[in-house]
Amino acid sequence: MRKIALLLAVPLLLLAACTAEPEPERDGLSPDPPPGQRWQPKPGVGWQWQLTGKLDTSVKAAVYDVDGFNTTKEQVATLKKAGRKTICYISTGAWEDFRPDSGAFPKTLLGEGNGWDGERWLDIRRLAELEPLMGKRFDMCKVKGFDAVEPDNMDGYANRSGFPLTADDQLTYNRLIARMAHERGMSVGLKNDLDQIPELVGDFDFAVNEQCMEYEECDRYVPFIDAGKAVFHVEYEGKLNRWCPRARAAKLSSLQKRYDLDAWRQTCP
Repeated sequence: MRKIALLLAVPLLLLAACTAEPEPERDGLSPDPPPGQRWQPKPGVGWQWQLTGKLDTSVKAAVYDVDGFNTTKEQVATLKKAGRKTICYISTGAWEDFRPDSGAFPKTLLGEGNGWDGERWLDIRRLAELEPLMGKRFDMCKVKGFDAVEPDNMDGYANRSGFPLTADDQLTYNRLIARMAHERGMSVGLKNDLDQIPELVGDFDFAVNEQCMEYEECDRYVPFIDAGKAVFHVEYEGKLNRWCPRARAAKLSSLQKRYDLDAWRQTCP
């Protein structure tokens, strides 16, 4: 009887293996969403973050987060053909003097520097002026074929922006940014802004974090992980073997990168 039960159990186990939901991809390909739905990256999916230098499309990562202005439609198509998902990096909370649309921003929108050369915080309270400017950037991402957007500098209220920004101002603006991405069929990530994660986790499809291990803040991303949403995480300092076990346990999508965010990367073993 035990032999018969075992013979019966084997096909059932094979069927379960075939129908079970696959584990999140780390490297390799990222599955397409069902028709009519936005791409939803899952916790633990592998990624590459490159914002400077010649784009290396040979990295075997399921997700590429690249500069929206400098990456061409043809490069996005190449990545898509290889089965990669692409995230369009743009700044939505700070002005950059090196962008081709920098002259379209009224000077009254520009505040204090944000610590990076040529960048200044924006007055995010002035939605009527910012929405069309950001809309053109989102349209650019959509036309180039990106699957998602990484809007940067989304925590001006917590910095010396030069404006009396409040937490409510930031929530309103961040939700506007999320809605604009969704209206164009793209997913959107919450960049840093850890204090507002509880209020914003429902509006965003994934998160992007820098150095949460170094600053012992990774536990604040539990709401994203619990919601089945990826947390794309980067450390610049420290050795992999010191923080990778904790990153794995937390289901983060983690990389070691250099500060200039060129093609170089290290992944957790």
